[in-house]
Amino acid sequence: MNILSAHNVTREYQMGGELVAALAGVSVEIAAGEFVAILGTSGSGKSTLLNLFGGLDRPTSGEIRFDGRDLTPFTSREMARYRLRNVGMIFQSFNLIPTMTARQNVALALAFGGMPKGEREARAAELLARVALAQRADHRPSELSGGEQQRVSIARALANDPQVLLADEPTGNLDSARAVELLGVLDEMRARDGKTIILVTHDH
Repeated sequence: MNILSAHNVTREYQMGGELVAALAGVSVEIAAGEFVAILGTSGSGKSTLLNLFGGLDRPTSGEIRFDGRDLTPFTSREMARYRLRNVGMIFQSFNLIPTMTARQNVALALAFGGMPKGEREARAAELLARVALAQRADHRPSELSGGEQQRVSIARALANDPQVLLADEPTGNLDSARAVELLGVLDEMRARDGKTIILVTHDH
């Protein structure tokens, strides 16, 4: 069963008076529980497609479907609810709040869902343990390595138990050993928890 799909999707932008197509007639189907890598050079539209799947952008034409439902007519509030409940985002730049500990960064994502503080703290600790960071839970980002920061971002993405994880160049700031380690963590989430993972990376 397909959990995410794009049907004849086009996304165009105005740049300096010129209309530029980041995506043109793209169609793809992704089954639940798959680990999919989207490869391409810079500017090929791969991050644009990821943003459409994540509900961060809307297509100029065509359809983006989640679990068979077209996201195109969603209101802004409905799209925010879709993101909160169904999608976890992992970014190359980590996007952690520097003044907060690893535990607090993960717990913050749970606050948007209305979870009580005590439950948020316990859930954050559980998620950090799942990515082998239990001993680093009270460290700030500046006290963590790049690989550790990216694992915090994975724990944060898992906070609301989404069905889909979208990873935009997640290994871009990591050395090769840490990159392999990170991909192993993601694949474990797919195998153990049935997550669907869509990863964008450069075509080397």
